[in-house]
Amino acid sequence: MELLRKLRARQEAQGPIRVGIVGCGQMGSGLAHATSAIEGMRVAAIADIDAAKAIATFIDLGHDRGDIVVTDLEGAAGDALAAGRPLVTSDPLLLTRLELLEANVEATGVPDVGARVAYESIAARKPVIMLNVETDVTVGLYLSSLARKVGSVYTVASGDEPGVLKMLHEQAVLMGFEVVCLGKGKNNVIDFEATPDSCAEEAASKGMNPKMLAAFKDGTKTMVEMAAVSNATGLLPDVPGMHGPNVDIGDLETVFVPSADGGILSRRGCVDYSTGPIAPGVFAVVHSDDARIRKDMKFITRADGPYYLHLRPYHLCDLETPQSIAEAVLLGEVTVAAEGRYAEVAGVAKRDIRAGEKVGGIGGRDYFGRIYTHEQLVRDRLVPVGIAEAGVARRDIAKGTPLTTDSFAIDDTTFVADLRRRQDAMA
Repeated sequence: MELLRKLRARQEAQGPIRVGIVGCGQMGSGLAHATSAIEGMRVAAIADIDAAKAIATFIDLGHDRGDIVVTDLEGAAGDALAAGRPLVTSDPLLLTRLELLEANVEATGVPDVGARVAYESIAARKPVIMLNVETDVTVGLYLSSLARKVGSVYTVASGDEPGVLKMLHEQAVLMGFEVVCLGKGKNNVIDFEATPDSCAEEAASKGMNPKMLAAFKDGTKTMVEMAAVSNATGLLPDVPGMHGPNVDIGDLETVFVPSADGGILSRRGCVDYSTGPIAPGVFAVVHSDDARIRKDMKFITRADGPYYLHLRPYHLCDLETPQSIAEAVLLGEVTVAAEGRYAEVAGVAKRDIRAGEKVGGIGGRDYFGRIYTHEQLVRDRLVPVGIAEAGVARRDIAKGTPLTTDSFAIDDTTFVADLRRRQDAMA
């Protein structure tokens, strides 16, 4: 791989890779700091609707306020980049049009914004790295296919659970194992009623957006992350919402196995999660009947098998994303992207929604996300969570009831809804 050597060579020959970040919340600002510490790449531009946050991030990185250019004009923005001055803009699509930017990282968590930024970056042959997995599970198959067709790179970032679980999956397969279950640790039990209001105090104490925290607490983020893993690997959720038991680390390889062997799964080849002490780690439960592999595993790990645990006890989110940036720009490689239609995340009412009501977005007070197989979503006419925002209830929808195309009308004027139609029409 030799990424560090390649980055040093890039620095010496052409200067650092110029990176644009869309969204300067917890993830985007953290990424900016990580990137600034790496030889061979730098954050050249940040787009956020709140320019003050982006300006503060650049100041934290050591830039003088007077050196930071704040503009939505393409000409002035291009001049700023050419002069090596930090750029702040409120227009995320501006970053897709600036030739001097070599990669964009999308970190807003908003499906429609993510879809636009990814699509326009791909059209400009500019690698796009997604910390916005909400967009990926909605239209990632279309975006990935488009990028490959035009010779660009579309990828979900390393560091988020999909990226590190894809790594565990490939490593296991390349060692001759069958992957039985890929899973993540969740640090709390799901609160299906979590709202920005109920999360406000905790969010303030953690420096988080309360809407984003609500999306973590109501389970939507876990469902989205594991749906991305499913679509990248072909492993399926065993049941709607997955099982999610509280399991000690030492018991993972006995619980996340088929019921015929004493576990909770109906089959091999699943995605799931645990609320036990595994958080913030990720894991793979793998299997082998090969006598020599089992002999080697007994010698190396003392495990008897045939089920084994491959554990990574952490994922570091935005701090690991620079690896995906370097691989995308220098090697043209994808960290993780959808390979097929395997899993979906559909909206489920958090409260009684009355006929005629318009709903808000992910992490709001109206609905949470639940993972299903793609077949279940099609069969039951479920509404993907990524295209639910600003939709209207056709009739009363009881709390705990999935949104369906019979009970709920999506806002089909959004860009992400348009891309979803294109994805649904793919062969």
